Amino acid sequence: MHGEYKVPGGKLVVVDFDVVDGVIRNPRVAGDFFLEPDEALADIDSALEGLSAASDAKQIAAAVTANLRPGAVMLGFSAEAVAVAVRRALTDATTWSNYEWEVVHDPAVPPRLHLALDEVLATRVGERRRKPTLRFWEWDESAVVIGSFQSVKNEVDPDGAERYGFDVVRRISGGGAMMMERGNVVTYSLYVPSELVQGMSFADSYAFLDDWVLQGLRGIGIEATYQPLNDIASPLGKIGGAAQKRLGSGGVLHHVTMAYDLDNEKMLEVLRIGREKLSDKGIASAAKRVNPLRSQTGLSRSAVIESLKQTFTDLYGATPGAVTPDELAEAEELVESKFATREWLYRVP
Repeated sequence: MHGEYKVPGGKLVVVDFDVVDGVIRNPRVAGDFFLEPDEALADIDSALEGLSAASDAKQIAAAVTANLRPGAVMLGFSAEAVAVAVRRALTDATTWSNYEWEVVHDPAVPPRLHLALDEVLATRVGERRRKPTLRFWEWDESAVVIGSFQSVKNEVDPDGAERYGFDVVRRISGGGAMMMERGNVVTYSLYVPSELVQGMSFADSYAFLDDWVLQGLRGIGIEATYQPLNDIASPLGKIGGAAQKRLGSGGVLHHVTMAYDLDNEKMLEVLRIGREKLSDKGIASAAKRVNPLRSQTGLSRSAVIESLKQTFTDLYGATPGAVTPDELAEAEELVESKFATREWLYRVP
């Protein structure tokens, strides 16, 4: 068995072992991490020896932690990272390099069509009818995109949304409401096979799938970090957030919206942000906690996107692609049958 796990923002952990009669034998942990003292590597190996191959990540991490000698220091990795690498070895997990990737950056479409395309493309990737894909969204309309399980009336001020021309739409992933003002957001979707995140918890997979964009943002001078569960942040404040949906087809949808620019006062008029529960001071804090990309880089929105596309291409050898006419037609049908219906929008009133 062979498993690998690149710790987001950290180092690579590699594990090799045999499975004999349902237990782990002859484990060998390696990687480009730092570990003191040297002898602690044998502690990790011996912790894995004899573990049941059915052990979950928490059990594996606990065994590693319990077996480490006092004073051992792990830098760039952790007991949890070792556990993820082991679980990935025990499943049919894959890595980024196992796939041919496409980057799609097509012209703007209406918000509901973006949401339908997410479902169609993620489904097709799971069914092996499309290569794994990174798609950047373009906007020529503004919208509030609420999470799958959010209440419309609790999240959106209808008067404010109408006043500023924001449509209200619901996506298939969970998470919070996002104010998508045309020209002022950077949004992308990753459509990946479930095998890429096999052996990871949902929390691990968020960090894993966002690692490339953190590298891209750092490349343009932004000190971006991952903040559990689903935020991309910097020392100056939150930049954006991610949401994820795993589909029955075997596809995984992971999409991210980052603020390029933001009108805080407008946001407070369009989104409720639980303001009935917040004091005036709390509302001000909610507005100020987001620090958009424009304030942290001199680049235009389009230049930011082009830089991120280049980072992904350099890392994973991606090639340019496009949504096919067949995929677009399927998404348009899905808009009519689902995303444009009151039943879908008000599934949680």
